[in-house]
Amino acid sequence: MADTAHGSARSHLALEKFLPYRLSILSNTVSNVIARDYQDQFGLTVAAWRVMAVLGRFGPDAATGICSRTAMDKVTVSRAMTQLINQGLISRSPDRDDRRRVIARLTRKGESVHDKIVPVALNHERELHAALTPAEAMTFSRLLDKLQSRADTQISG
Repeated sequence: MADTAHGSARSHLALEKFLPYRLSILSNTVSNVIARDYQDQFGLTVAAWRVMAVLGRFGPDAATGICSRTAMDKVTVSRAMTQLINQGLISRSPDRDDRRRVIARLTRKGESVHDKIVPVALNHERELHAALTPAEAMTFSRLLDKLQSRADTQISG
């Protein structure tokens, strides 16, 4: 088709079939469903839960480590950490080895909330997996790993 305004042929993108768009829509849809539960039951945003999940899984870490593990930007992580500190769910203290770094850790209250959220998160995962056969779930997991690896390669150059 010719673009009458510019007199040139235009490529068309079937957005509804475009893989990056579809992945984004799926991610946003799932996150919005989960966000409702995290907010309603625990007063947390998805970003705050992701920070807690990283600290619960990997232990104390600096904001830069949390950014790396979650693929969230510094501003989002900083806001989430402020929310968690205000709620008494995490604490921050200077790194013993590098006083310029600040290390975040779950408080006892944070550990308790974390342990209550994990079953909610796993239930959401089970609900999604219910749409797939066990073989499809394994294949999907492998395909996600392959796509993530390719995306990581594209980012690193």
